[in-house]
Amino acid sequence: MTQVVVVIGAGSIGVAIARRVSAGKHVLLADLREDTAKAAAKVLDDAGFSVSTTAVDVSKRDSVEALVATATAIGDVWGVIHAAGVSPSQAPPEAILAVDLYGTALLLEEFGKVIVEGGSGIVIASQSGHRLHALTAEEDAALATTPVEELLALPMLQPEIVTDPLNAYQIAKRANALRVKAEAVKWAKRGARVNTISPGIIMTPLANDELSGPRGEGYRRMIELSPAGRAGTPDEVGVVGALLMGRDGAFITGSDILMDGGVTASWFYGELAPK
Repeated sequence: MTQVVVVIGAGSIGVAIARRVSAGKHVLLADLREDTAKAAAKVLDDAGFSVSTTAVDVSKRDSVEALVATATAIGDVWGVIHAAGVSPSQAPPEAILAVDLYGTALLLEEFGKVIVEGGSGIVIASQSGHRLHALTAEEDAALATTPVEELLALPMLQPEIVTDPLNAYQIAKRANALRVKAEAVKWAKRGARVNTISPGIIMTPLANDELSGPRGEGYRRMIELSPAGRAGTPDEVGVVGALLMGRDGAFITGSDILMDGGVTASWFYGELAPK
């Protein structure tokens, strides 16, 4: 039976991970814009990978269910790489919560029903989730375990509470890690694993949007004052993704790997600390 790696969000990071884990497997690239998926597919096809494409809107249940059906029609879903999302410079709070928070929870739920034994998932979260203030235990549990269709109705997520796109993004990315922690318990019943990676500033089109957007000066300052002193590359995230999805990461599940060049460390204990 063909093993399938589903990549949601056909951008640099998702493709970088897929290149490292998909030899001998079929890659299904899904993106809101199928033209984006087709462009990435051509590069993979030229490199010898078996690949197909489809469109998906992760904020719509019927679209996600259709993606799962497409993937399972091809073969056994061995890998899920969720790298789709919108940034604070790209969307208002409601859209960020719908795509980055609800969409992630929905994908985890639906692919958790079909992931095969020995399979693995990666969700790309963000360093931003690590800079959100501490939530209460009750808020953590709500973000981790509330039924998917009730998530956006949580009091803490209402428009009068979440008014800033960056705050919405931070909450969504914190929720991604919490959701994965809870889902890892369910995925384990199928003999599968799932983890998050929380990258810092990785040079992708999304990062370039931020660097040229209203928060650009702050992003450049983060890079300059981080211990690493530079932005990261998609290939570096790909290496960590391959570790988590592969045999060498078999003891890792329900975890969040922060890889941000030390930005978060500097935010709490260094030159980036809020005055």
